[in-house]
Amino acid sequence: MSAEDKLPVLAFARPARPAASATPPPAAAPQRQRRAALPADLARAIAALQGALEAELCRPRAQPDLPARASSDEAEEDSFSPVGEPRARPGMPRPHAITRRGEDEDKDPLARRLTAIHLPRFAIERWLRLAERQGEAVSDEAPLALAVEGPHGPVIHDMTRAAAQAGVVHGARVVDMRALCPGLRVEFADPGAERAALARLMLWARRWCPWSAVDGMAGGAAGLMLDTTGSDHLWGGEAGMLREIEARLATLGLGARLACAPTQGAAWALARLSGPRAVCGAAELPAQVAPLPVRALRLGPDTVLLLQRLGLKTVGDLAAVPRISLARRFSRAAPAENPLMRLDQMMGRLAEPLASPDDPPRFAVEARLAEPVQDPGAWLPGLCEELCAALAAAGFGARRLTLTVYRSDGEVSSLGVATARPSRDPAHLRRLFDDRLERIEPGFGFDLITLDAPVAEDMSAVQRRLDGGVDAEADLARLIDRLSARLGAGAVRRPAPGLSHIPERREGWQPALAGGTTLPPTPAPPGRPLRLFSPPEEVRVVYAVPEGPPAQFIWRRVTHRVARFAGPERIAPEWWADRPGTRLRDYWRIEDEAGRRFWIYREGVLGDGRGDVPRWFVHGAFA
Repeated sequence: MSAEDKLPVLAFARPARPAASATPPPAAAPQRQRRAALPADLARAIAALQGALEAELCRPRAQPDLPARASSDEAEEDSFSPVGEPRARPGMPRPHAITRRGEDEDKDPLARRLTAIHLPRFAIERWLRLAERQGEAVSDEAPLALAVEGPHGPVIHDMTRAAAQAGVVHGARVVDMRALCPGLRVEFADPGAERAALARLMLWARRWCPWSAVDGMAGGAAGLMLDTTGSDHLWGGEAGMLREIEARLATLGLGARLACAPTQGAAWALARLSGPRAVCGAAELPAQVAPLPVRALRLGPDTVLLLQRLGLKTVGDLAAVPRISLARRFSRAAPAENPLMRLDQMMGRLAEPLASPDDPPRFAVEARLAEPVQDPGAWLPGLCEELCAALAAAGFGARRLTLTVYRSDGEVSSLGVATARPSRDPAHLRRLFDDRLERIEPGFGFDLITLDAPVAEDMSAVQRRLDGGVDAEADLARLIDRLSARLGAGAVRRPAPGLSHIPERREGWQPALAGGTTLPPTPAPPGRPLRLFSPPEEVRVVYAVPEGPPAQFIWRRVTHRVARFAGPERIAPEWWADRPGTRLRDYWRIEDEAGRRFWIYREGVLGDGRGDVPRWFVHGAFA
């Protein structure tokens, strides 16, 4: 039992002692006199109990996260959530919520600012814009609908304004809508292309914040969610930022409804069910969401219908119901269909992280242009200097760089480079983009350029050589970076020795830009050639059976007679890596009559049970 649940201690008045001069009552006093004193004490105890209860009931209780109740005589709601965590009370520490990487765990969850972008006619607006680009422009005033395959034939996916005014509705069968609107033109939608376009638009929306995510698609409508915490000051506040977003989307031919709120659920609801460009703070959150219908909690149609039948039509009605009742009624419901959980997410009592496809870069700079341009080369040196200054201040060096341009037509084009080791030299990083800027598709121009380092490593300051000489390792790394940027990452490779006694497995290659540690090179056994053929070349050999040395072989249509030989050197297969049935090898160092020396081997021997006639191969040549 908590301190608030304990009953107050009743202070009973002590019976007054008789005066010293008073005559004590006789020992044989009648029993009824002592019984007559009991009702007075009981009356005083009952009066004290009633006074304490009235004082407890009249004491105001702080409920900052729920709207005021309709009447004051309703029962107090249960103070525990369905998952067993107590609600926040005055003086009680707030439980730790799940936060993003790098955030303070004690930070108020209502301090975040999330912006929801609702595109109610995304599918039809994208189709109209695509038709206009192809020279087949269609007016929005013409009755046109997009259809997808349904269980009983094509159904309506999205429609123009004229079709909607004619009575065409989402999800209806095409045959029924054609009977209602005879002049209706029907085209088939492409949901896959719509999802891809929405994903590109999600990346393009990062011009306003470093973190964005797709907020789902429902029919022809779509949504985006942006984490704009701390980004609104660049546009003079949240109202100015929402006007900027709405104007930019209008230039793309997309109509949008926007809302900014401290939680993802509140932003989603206000963008779809509130006024244009709604801005909601933490203090006015309960008042703004209370009049919204219960479907604002992102519940399914069956759950919404059930709540309406129960008389709970708004979020405020649902919040006024005792929590224990909702917890019992929806104890077996899925988390996405639990009204109590959705209400906690909207009010910020339950964490709901933004599911972005990737983390925002830690080091990033940008350049906003007054008008669209075609070439980012003039702004690249300044961006490199600013990024390297940020890296140097944090003691890091860049291993990967990404140059991104945000086009005015809603597309995003990126270009990436890599370094062999961490670097924060702006001149060197700038040279990596030489001859590669032409790969960027400028489209109709871009007005925003960003340069970020998605991969950065610790780069401690080291002392240069005391004699003033050249740092060979640094110069080699810069050379590898420039060659890889010009020729491709796979064209520049370095040796990667392996632990194996098979000759071709001892020598490996990997891209020069690949990270990680490599094994130190080990000296080859004596008698091995410096050059190996990959793969070994098969030859026809005359030899003494079953395991005699080679006497003559034909290689590349030329007959070679063996003058001298040394061997054999037997190499067994690796049973832990090779397939069953792999045959052993017998290597020979031979010299022909012209003095040319080769390294050949016989694969298998007669009667080993792993094949027919042994095969011979030339595996290398000596200098």
